[in-house]
Amino acid sequence: MRLLDAILGRSKPVRPDLDRLFGLPGAAVSLEAGAGFTPTGRGSVCFASVEGGAFSQLQRDVRELLDADTERGGVPVEFSQDAYGYTWLLARQRPDDVASLVNDLHAVNSLLQDGGFGPQLLCSLIGFQDAAGRSLALVYLYKRGTFYPFAPLPGAAEKRDNALELQTRALLGDDLRIEEDLSRWFPVWGAPGL
Repeated sequence: MRLLDAILGRSKPVRPDLDRLFGLPGAAVSLEAGAGFTPTGRGSVCFASVEGGAFSQLQRDVRELLDADTERGGVPVEFSQDAYGYTWLLARQRPDDVASLVNDLHAVNSLLQDGGFGPQLLCSLIGFQDAAGRSLALVYLYKRGTFYPFAPLPGAAEKRDNALELQTRALLGDDLRIEEDLSRWFPVWGAPGL
């Protein structure tokens, strides 16, 4: 079957590697040093919701896990739905604590994957901002196991700063596995955490 797959141009899907998320703290240092972008302390996970008790229980488990520190001043997670019907979970940590934010996002992804809902996971992102107020997100594509930068233009309705995205790709090539296929650099307009 491998020969037939090669002839027909089919490839084996990339297995998600959630541990790649742990490369984000190092990428955050490179991004600040090389382009002046600092973490906002916000990150999110996007997934397709599923009807049923098992998925509802999993959402409650995620909320309980990430809200465990709210009594000590932590910010509770927020769930929202976008115009396409996807669910977003927004997590917050101190801007200087990217490692804790990554741990939160990794925990959410792991709980969904281990609960059998891996196919519903779409992406995770962490937000950054520079001194001029420009926003940038590093987006992890769950099904591809890769990252890409997303930079909306400030004040423009659904326009991207392509030059900044390409600059970021070049800057972070040693820190993260960057998605090579630019057509997969999907816009995440209005994503919580951006």
